[in-house]
Amino acid sequence: MAFRKMNLSQIHKLLPKRCPETHKGNYGKILLLCGSQGYTGAAALAARAALRTGSGLVYLGVPESIYTIEAAKLDEPVVFPLPDHDGMYALEAAEQIAERLEMMDAVLIGPGMGQSEGTLGVVKAVLEKFSGPVILDADGINVLREHKDILRGRTSPTILTPHYGEFCRFGGNANMDKKDAAVILAKENGCIVVLKGHRTIITDGAVTYINTTGNPGMAVGGSGDVLAGILVSLLGQTVAPLEAAAAAVWIHGAAGDICAKKIGQYGMLPSDIIEAIPRLLK
Repeated sequence: MAFRKMNLSQIHKLLPKRCPETHKGNYGKILLLCGSQGYTGAAALAARAALRTGSGLVYLGVPESIYTIEAAKLDEPVVFPLPDHDGMYALEAAEQIAERLEMMDAVLIGPGMGQSEGTLGVVKAVLEKFSGPVILDADGINVLREHKDILRGRTSPTILTPHYGEFCRFGGNANMDKKDAAVILAKENGCIVVLKGHRTIITDGAVTYINTTGNPGMAVGGSGDVLAGILVSLLGQTVAPLEAAAAAVWIHGAAGDICAKKIGQYGMLPSDIIEAIPRLLK
């Protein structure tokens, strides 16, 4: 199998041109469903990363119990509360989310979300009712382990962004070469798989990219939330799903490489990676 590699020149060709006669609505309206009690950082990191990658409008829906925290953390996104149960999304949140989907260009579900009946209800509602691209990350993936039929029945693009543990729990074959196993999982579920790790693998089952950027300093909690935010931003700006996934992983790693050179691998934080993104997307 031949593998592709992304680079900065390709990424600049994928990004929409910034024309004078445009407004915020021309650069993507995206919905992020992230966070739960005790995991407020995931939502904030994903939203900030999306904005730094060029999104025009970022909407962040969070459980009501953490709404005031997120609203205080974030100035630029539109943060709104959703029905809450024990610090996570309640089942009733799904109906309110469904009302917003028609105006969105892309949706991210999962970072810091927690696993609950409400989480599953929200994931099912978005996958069944939204006709645009959806990213499932972290608990957005975990809650579907026993409900893959929902994923397989979807006709619009779906991107899974698991780390290796989540990948294996979701059905990835731990006894195979990671690249082959990722291709099989993508084919079986009709989705794009972004298997995170050293030399991240991005595949839709037919075409596979291997990433070449990044460093061990990025192995810190919150780094994956930043990647998810970059990816949903690119999807909202109408970059094709497979290329958006490969470009997001490259940007994420390259921003991490900038941080490693500037401050070293030991002390770099996910927020540092976010602040380095604009240096790549001039």
